[in-house]
Amino acid sequence: MFKNARLKLTAWYLLILMFISVSFSLIIYKGITSEIDRFSQSQKLRIERRFQENNYFPQPPPVRFIDPDLIEETKRRLALILIIINGGIFFIVGSLSYFLAGKTLRPIQAMVEEQNRFISDASHEFRTPLTALKSSLEVNLRDKNLLLEDAKKIMSESIEDVNDLQRLSDSLLNLTQYQHSNTKFFQQVSIKKIINQSISKLNNQALNKKIKIINKVSDKKISGIEFDLVNAFTNILDNAIKYSPNGTTIFFTSRTTDSQLNIEIKDQGIGIDKKDLPNIFDRFYRVDQSRSKIKVTGYGLGLSIVKNVIDNHHGKILVNSKPNKGTTFIIKLPISG
Repeated sequence: MFKNARLKLTAWYLLILMFISVSFSLIIYKGITSEIDRFSQSQKLRIERRFQENNYFPQPPPVRFIDPDLIEETKRRLALILIIINGGIFFIVGSLSYFLAGKTLRPIQAMVEEQNRFISDASHEFRTPLTALKSSLEVNLRDKNLLLEDAKKIMSESIEDVNDLQRLSDSLLNLTQYQHSNTKFFQQVSIKKIINQSISKLNNQALNKKIKIINKVSDKKISGIEFDLVNAFTNILDNAIKYSPNGTTIFFTSRTTDSQLNIEIKDQGIGIDKKDLPNIFDRFYRVDQSRSKIKVTGYGLGLSIVKNVIDNHHGKILVNSKPNKGTTFIIKLPISG
C-alpha cells in the first residue's frame, strides 16, 4: 500500500516541480529570443543609419552584416540547452521526490503499523478470556444434571472473567487517552498528596501480603493533571506489590535537583531480568514468570500507561533492577514552585 502511495506522491512532486521548471524555461527562452531579435533589429538599423550618413545615396544598399541563419541557430542552441537542463532536472528532481515521498510517508506508515499492531494485540487479549468464558458457559449449559451450587460457582467465575475484561477495556481506553498530551488542563498539584492517594487505593492489597509502604516524598508542587498522575503511581505501586514477597517493604523517596523532582519507588521484589528491561514499557509486554514463584495476572498495559502519563508531564521514567534484588523506578518531573 505504502509503495504505491510513495510512487504516486513522487509523481505529484515531480509533476509540480517539472511544471515550474518548464514554465521558467519557456519564460527564459522567450525573453532571450526576444532580446536577440531586438538586438538584431537595433544593430541593423544602426548600421543602415551610419551607411546613410557616410554616403549620399537616396536609398542605402541592403545590409548583410546580420546573418538570419546565425540568429536561428542561436535560438535552436538555446532551446537545446534548456531541454538538456530540464532533462537533468527531471532525473535529479525525480530522485529527490522519491526520497522526500518516502520521508513524508515514513511517520504515517509507522503510525498505521503501530495502530494495526495495537488492534491485533488488543483483539488477541480480548479473544482469550472471551473464548474461555464462552466455552465454560456452553459446556455447563449442556449439562442437564447441573446443580444450583455448581451453577453459582460458574456464575462467580464468569463474573471474574467479565471483571478482567472490563479492566482490560479500561486500561486500553486509558492508554489511548494518555497518548495525547492535555497541557491545557494542567494545574498545581501536590506530589505527596498524589502518592498518598495511590497508597490509599492499594492499602488493602498491601495489607493482605503484609507489605509495608513508607512514603518519604517531599511535599513539592508540580504542574499536571492529578487524576492521571495518581493513576500512574498506582500502576507502579500495584506492580511493586504484585511482584514482592510477603512481609517486604516498598519505599517512596524523593530528592530535588535544580528545578527537577526525582521520585524513587523501590521494592524488595523478584526484580526484572536485564533482557526484559528495554521492553517493559511496551504495550502488552509481560515478563517471563516461568522462573518466578510469584504468579500474577495482567495484560502488560500498566507501565505503558505510566510512560505515557510521565511523557505528557514533560518528565522521564527510568528503571534499575536486578533479579531477586528488587526494582527501583525513578520518575523525574519538573517542579512548578
